[in-house]
Amino acid sequence: MKKVGIWCVVAVVVVLWAEAGVAGAVNCSPLQLAPCVGAITGSQPPSSACCNKLKEQKPCLCGYLKDPNLREYVNSPGAKKVAAACGVPSPTC
Repeated sequence: MKKVGIWCVVAVVVVLWAEAGVAGAVNCSPLQLAPCVGAITGSQPPSSACCNKLKEQKPCLCGYLKDPNLREYVNSPGAKKVAAACGVPSPTC
């Protein structure tokens, strides 16, 4: 009976730990990259807010590339220029 109780506690801890990881995950939303629009579409350098958001959204970039509605924007020369200026490497998906 003790072994079953210990395994139940372990299972609960694992589930709680997994849920905490999901709660702390990045909210993948291309709208989060709004501070970068001027730098992507124009010739101005990216702001620190843009770079911070781009770094935050880095785990989402492959998903954006797979979305036919977003692919052309993520692959655009302006987006690549901003990513390079912010030190964010191109995603390898």
